[in-house]
Amino acid sequence: MSAPIVVSAPGKALLAGGYLVLDPAYSGLVISVSSRFYTVIRDGAPSVRPNEIYVRSPQFIDATWKYTVTLENDDVLVSESPHRASSSNRNRFVHCALQLTLKLVSEWNPKDLAYLLSCGLDIAAVADNDFYTQKHEPGEGCPSIASLSGMPPFCPLNVTLSDVQKTGMGSSAALITSIVSALLLKFGVISKEGFARRDGSDRVLAHNTAQLVHCLAQGKVGSGFDVSAAVFGSHIYTRFDPKILAPLMDVTEDFSNFAHIPLRSVLDPSTAVGQDKPTWNSRVIPFQLPPLVRLVLADVAGGSSTPSLVRKVNEWRSKNAQDAKQLWTSIDLSNKSLVDSLRELSSLYSTDTEAYEAAVHGLTFLPPSEWAEVGTSGAQRAITQALYGVYQAGQATRILMRKMGENAGVDIEPPTQTELLNQSIAQAGVIAGGVPGAGGDDAIWVLVLESKDASEAPLHRVEQVWRDFKQRTVTPLLATQSMDIGARVEELAGIRGLERAITTEDYAKSPAKLL
Repeated sequence: MSAPIVVSAPGKALLAGGYLVLDPAYSGLVISVSSRFYTVIRDGAPSVRPNEIYVRSPQFIDATWKYTVTLENDDVLVSESPHRASSSNRNRFVHCALQLTLKLVSEWNPKDLAYLLSCGLDIAAVADNDFYTQKHEPGEGCPSIASLSGMPPFCPLNVTLSDVQKTGMGSSAALITSIVSALLLKFGVISKEGFARRDGSDRVLAHNTAQLVHCLAQGKVGSGFDVSAAVFGSHIYTRFDPKILAPLMDVTEDFSNFAHIPLRSVLDPSTAVGQDKPTWNSRVIPFQLPPLVRLVLADVAGGSSTPSLVRKVNEWRSKNAQDAKQLWTSIDLSNKSLVDSLRELSSLYSTDTEAYEAAVHGLTFLPPSEWAEVGTSGAQRAITQALYGVYQAGQATRILMRKMGENAGVDIEPPTQTELLNQSIAQAGVIAGGVPGAGGDDAIWVLVLESKDASEAPLHRVEQVWRDFKQRTVTPLLATQSMDIGARVEELAGIRGLERAITTEDYAKSPAKLL
């Protein structure tokens, strides 16, 4: 029996570029976070027949899917088992990932595909707790980051997949990226060494395949920033030309049509590019938040429909092209100012670490609205100005995004979110904040200063604001910025709680406190 293949992929938070990132003329700042999705691929159990694939999501009730792979000449057809094929039990994302990735494998290693499927496969997918809203016992207050860190990993949710509440961190993109990458590794299309390189062709192939799967599963070609963050980590993202996927998106929704459609010519980054052929021209510029700046995320018990928001904004933009262009340009300039100030801070830290740490320590005791009046000089003055620049750019972007929402008749930053953010950003040591991605009423992000010497950290002040906020239930998440390159290969024994989660019978119904 071969060793298990384990791949994880991070969630994301789009701090700047909501709506703009749909247009290749603009870019967005996407931060990959420390919370991850994990896919584990093992050879099938003795009861699994050749060419059968069992997929499980053990954190959920009734979340097992059985597929059969039919190989005939150059065709590869992945069919769902009839007893699981009711509409309520289907998992379009998993089915699409299997169909397209295995078809691609057949174009690389047809012999290996048949051989490795001869034992069948067992695939388990689990997620860190941050991806789903955690239920609280009646009478319990919202947890703190400290209490969340004490929870066991991969908490069972004791609900069906259709009933779970998500926190908006890109769970589908992280799931797809981890499954696709694990399958490509399992069947030898990419190598662990090649996948470990950020700009290597193996990682790019995994990205291209995951983008196609995600688009087909959703039924539309989105911006792709969530998949890009899951693959490459934090970066400045500019989208790919959607024309690259247009011929495949036109195929009927019946996955059987992909049994015989060649995919390598579209997905392989080494394929020769014809003069009239669209290319994967997305741009990924690596990015990290500056030292002593922490990203904090919160799950807000509101809820918004992202597709509905995007549709209405796009409708307004198409009908008001000139006004929209002016607004988009203003937002883009504000977003670039935010990124430039953050990058400047990283440079200033490298130039004079001692002055940087001293400046950060002093500002942890002052609200950002007062930073411009701080009487420092030299290196500390430049650092203070750069931090104040982040604050100004963040506030300017919020105003402009609210204007976009007002024009389109949608709440990109609803009034309750505005109040919550205003209270959060007014705290000493808080730099900026906003609603991630397309906005709405379900999440916020905040950047806070971290000083080792501060007796009362800005993070604690923000958490107190969230606990006291009466209009919504605000739950902090454990996720911070991930310092890794994105998706990565893992060792099963090296991830706490993972083996237990994928091997415990009826894991979804297990009391979390007993794990």
